[in-house]
Amino acid sequence: MERTKNIQGWLFSSPYLIYTLVFFIAPLIMSIALVFFDWNLISPNPIFVGLENFNEALTSVRVHKAFLASYKFMGTFVPGVIIVSLIMALIVNALPRFKSLFSVGFFLPYLVSGVALSLVVRGVLSYNGPVNVALRSMFGTSPDWLGTPTTAVFVISAMIIWKMSGYYSLIFLSGLQNIPKELYEAASLDGASKWRQFWSITVPMLYPAFYSVIVLAVGLVFAIFTEPYTLTNGGPAMATHTWQLEIYYQAFSSFRAGYAATVALLCSIVTFISIWVIRRIVEAWGHHYGWD
Repeated sequence: MERTKNIQGWLFSSPYLIYTLVFFIAPLIMSIALVFFDWNLISPNPIFVGLENFNEALTSVRVHKAFLASYKFMGTFVPGVIIVSLIMALIVNALPRFKSLFSVGFFLPYLVSGVALSLVVRGVLSYNGPVNVALRSMFGTSPDWLGTPTTAVFVISAMIIWKMSGYYSLIFLSGLQNIPKELYEAASLDGASKWRQFWSITVPMLYPAFYSVIVLAVGLVFAIFTEPYTLTNGGPAMATHTWQLEIYYQAFSSFRAGYAATVALLCSIVTFISIWVIRRIVEAWGHHYGWD
């Protein structure tokens, strides 16, 4: 009977296991092996080049720009999405009724296509778009939103914040609903203001939610592709040239699959190290408030 149950379990799990093997594990192994070859995606015989791909990638200006761009987005997107999603969660949590309805409404942007959103933003921020027309009518001038490095990073970060904040707000909302109300009642009796309650009760008790959102947001930074590809193609001056853009360019524009696999491997290493460092910082903050 026990053996039959085990067989049934493997059978029911087999579709997902086969899917994972075919579309994740096998490509992962192939990409790791490919970093030692020069292959144009067409030739039947890849050329073994050893560590040349690594030498080129580590000294490539394009890779360095992708490295810096990721941290530019991290510095704008991660704090922004945490603040916006937390405010949204606080608003929904304070509502007396229809919390589920508003939660669904805030979540809807997460379902919007990145390409469709990028096309709308391009039209809105174009020279003859409503934003620039309004600015010129009031101030006589308007910025080149997507043609200036600083504003281009800001615009793309703002787009992703709008798209992801509803999703992350659900995590914060779940944490808010698990905070015992007795803590706030006791703080009120002691004369603590709402602002003091927020910093002394709400923020520390939301540590698990902060931990999840920060790790997810940092991981997302290294996977940005659609918005810069559609709006700026990595420009201006490669300010929005992300890791994913470089991988795409090398693999499908330059047809250098081996080098693209090398860049992807470096991206994975940088992502892992960045998340590990951020996790350590957040965990230290959590230990300060008694979280294990």
